[in-house]
Formats: sequence, C-alpha cells, structure tokens
Amino acid sequence: MNFSGTLSSDFMKLAQLPESKKPSLVNFAATDFLSLKESLIAYIKAVYPLEYQYFVESDLGMMFIELIAYQGAVLSMKADMLANENFFATATQRKSMKKLLQLIGVRMRGPISAATDAQITFEESPVTGFPYVLTPANRVVSTVSPVDGAALSFTMYKVVNGFADTANNTGNISLYDVESDNSNDTSTIYSNLVLQEGALVTDSGQFAATEAVKSIKLSQSPVVDGSINVYINSHTGTVSGAYTEVDNVYFASGTSDKIYEIVYDDDYAATVVFGDGVVGVSPDDTASYFVTYRVGGGSRGNIAKRSINSTITGTSNSISKTGDITNISVAVGGSNAETLDHAKKWAPLTFRRQDRLVTLEDYTVFANTYISSWGTIGKAVAATRKAYASANTLDIYVLEKASDLQLQKATPNFKTELLAAIGQKKMATDEIVIVDGLIRTFDLVTTVRVDKEQEQNKGSIVSKVRNKVLNYLNVDNRTFGQPLIIADINRAIFEIAEVRYSTIDNLSQDVRVDFNEIIQLNNLTINLDFLD
Repeated sequence: MNFSGTLSSDFMKLAQLPESKKPSLVNFAATDFLSLKESLIAYIKAVYPLEYQYFVESDLGMMFIELIAYQGAVLSMKADMLANENFFATATQRKSMKKLLQLIGVRMRGPISAATDAQITFEESPVTGFPYVLTPANRVVSTVSPVDGAALSFTMYKVVNGFADTANNTGNISLYDVESDNSNDTSTIYSNLVLQEGALVTDSGQFAATEAVKSIKLSQSPVVDGSINVYINSHTGTVSGAYTEVDNVYFASGTSDKIYEIVYDDDYAATVVFGDGVVGVSPDDTASYFVTYRVGGGSRGNIAKRSINSTITGTSNSISKTGDITNISVAVGGSNAETLDHAKKWAPLTFRRQDRLVTLEDYTVFANTYISSWGTIGKAVAATRKAYASANTLDIYVLEKASDLQLQKATPNFKTELLAAIGQKKMATDEIVIVDGLIRTFDLVTTVRVDKEQEQNKGSIVSKVRNKVLNYLNVDNRTFGQPLIIADINRAIFEIAEVRYSTIDNLSQDVRVDFNEIIQLNNLTINLDFLD
C-alpha cells in the first residue's frame, strides 16, 4: 500500500476541492453496511485517486473500510432504534412503551389472575352458634396448570355484595352462609366463595431513615395486577391514616395526600413508592410497613371446572374439622401482561376518554380495556338503542375470552361487575344495558396450488398456510361488524413464496355480519394441489 500523503496534505487536498463538489463526496443516505462501504470506497477514490488504489477484497485496507462501515451501520441502527422508541407507533421495547404511557397517565396492565367460584363441604355441622373459621394459612389451595403442568396456588376470598373481598389478605374467613344442610348425614356445604389464582406473599420491614423517598421493593414476582395491599405501622390498619394507591405520586395536590405508587419493571417485579414530603406524605423514618400481594397471574390459571380437589381445615369453637374444597365453575379472567400491540391500539383512546364516559367511543374504549375479576374482555362495542334530548339508552355488546383464547358469552358476574364500573363514570342521564355479542362461526376449506417439486415440503407449506389464515382470522385482529373477505384470505396465503394461487372451496361469497356480530373460525381444512 502507498500512504505517501501526510495527514495535513490530505486535508489540504480536500479543502482545495470546489465547494460544489465537497457535499457530493458524503452520502448522508448511506446507513446500512453495504451502502456505507460503497460510500467509503467512493470517497477514497475521489479524494485519494493516486495515493490509494487497493480495493481487492483480500487487501488489508479493505478490512479497515469494512470495519468502519460495520461500526457506522451499528451506530445508525442504534440511532434509528432510539428514535423509534420515542413514539407509540414505532416503539418495540416494553420499557419504552411504559415510559411513553406514563406521560399521558396510562399504565400498561400487568398479569391478571384467574378466578373461580368455590365450594367447601364439611361432613359435620359446626358447633351450634359458631361458624367455621379459616385462617390465612388455610385459605390457600393448590392444583396444576393445564398449560404447562406446573403448580398453581389459589387464594380464597368471601364474596361481599357481589364482589370478592380481596382486601382481606391477612384476616380469617368466617363461614356463616350455608347452602345446604343435609340432616341425614349432617354435612354442611358453604358457597359464596371465590378462589383467585396467585400465591399469597407478605413482606414486612422498617423504613430506613436515610431514604429521602420512602419505597418498598417487593421480594417476589410477577406481582398480580391489583393484588397489593399496603399497611403502615400495623397490618390491620394504619396508625396515621390510610394510604391510597395512585397512578403517579407526583400528581398529588400537596403535602397532605397520603398516597403511594406501584412501579413495575419488565418482569413485573414491583416497588411501592411514597411521597417525598413535598409532593405527598412521606412515612416516618422509623415507621414499619406490612405489604400483602399475590404472585402469578396469566392465562395459565384458567383451569377447568372441579380441577381443584383438596382438603381444608376449619375451626368451630376451637374444634378443628377437615372439609373438602373444589371449584364449581371454570376459572376465568386469567390473562397475560398487556401486549405492546394492545397498548398501541387502546392507550391513546384511553387518554382521549379523560376518565369519563360520554360518547359511544368512550364506552367502547372503557369496556375493551376493563380489567375484571371474573373474566377477560374479548371484544366490546357500544351502540345507541334510544336517543332522547335528555337521556339515552345504550347497549354495550360484550364477549369474553375463553381459556383457549376464543370468544364466548360473558358470564353474569363479569357483566354485573362491568356495569357497576361503568355506573361510576357514565353520564347521570344514560341508561346502560350489557348485552351479549353474537358470534358467527364458520368452517373454512381452502385448496392451495404449489409446484410439483415442492411436494417434499408439503408439511412446511401446510403449516405456513395455517399460520397465515389463523393470523388473519385471529379474534384480536377482528372487530364487531367486520366482514370476511375471501380475496383477503387468498391474498394472505399468496404471500407465501411457494404458493402459486389458492381458492376457498366452501364459500361462494364474502360473509357479511351485523354491527353486533363477530366472525370466529371453527374448523380449517387445507388441501394441497401439486402442479406439474
């Protein structure tokens, strides 16, 4: 190689170039490796036409050029990634999306636990005048997940006024309500109980005087969304007044607000953060804390009816008896942490709703993002039944997600809870009715044409076709009133490289549905036709 020119002379030569030519030497559009490499070579040829002429791939100089191009490509990718993470539409990292949502006061939903109705049977009646009492330790039962076969824990709560008393994580449960008392064998059956998935965990300790902002990092994860109860100085209450959870402690109105915020990391480990004394009350330096919560959550907790068959100990007037506990309904409501796609779709609409329900869109957004103890929302849409100058009657059509992620009719408990939540935010003059959405199921038979030489790859091709069709028809990608367009299915299949063309054999025309109907695939049959 000939490095005859000095550094100063090289810069002088570049400086002596006409101003009109200098910008053309730098390709600012080059961001990938090959473009950067070509740009570097073009630059060297223009600036050092005589000094360097060694552009053979095996030359040492080319190695340095490629190293510089590689570094430039990496830096360009990093710059693009950082820019993309600053916008809803292009963010790919969960932590980025969470920070963006914090700017508009919206929090990404964490894992939700499944819930199921429970029944306890004691073969003997309780002591006259005394209930059966269950301690916190006796309120936890176990089974296995149908998803992965791993152990699942369920914590028992009483139903009070139609809702599970999940605030009672540390107290006893007294069983008074008798569903059936068989005089022949004296067995007593208790219901009005709920089992919520998640192992009960308790963290306790004392704040450090050196902490400017008091916080509690919970010891176990993933923490079930909405399961945290915080106590200061006493696990049965707060000596200095109750603290309330808020979305952001810095939205507090002053120094007197007794509030705390739950901050989650990407693995849904949680930290309880209090005010700093300027914004929100800061607990005393020597105060003790007591935090209860559940760990678990997700769709793996959606177990079948009577999957739990265990024993439980109850005490009546200090006399211990063993009873049988089972779940008398399918466990529903368990869902994994909110996905990026779901947050991108609904978070801006949630922000626009401004925590009130006025328009049909407000009701639709609220129902589609509602977190229930009794099920997982699948789809929802609001429609006007009657409209008057002073009042409206609105129908909210809802469907739940079943344990297999398909849609099903919502349970009465789910609809009751949703209606109560809507009632707290709706216009006083609006009358709301929760209605079952309609599901239009259908079978799909498609014939896919591929070249004869692809016959040895038929298994792979069928798998690709199935994935394309299932993705197009996935309930998460569909809405109420959306028709099934045959051409769209064929277009999705045609995106597979091996496919020549395809036909839908059992449908002669597109499937149209009403505004309160949604299409759901029942059976899919794929036939391959090999062309000579």
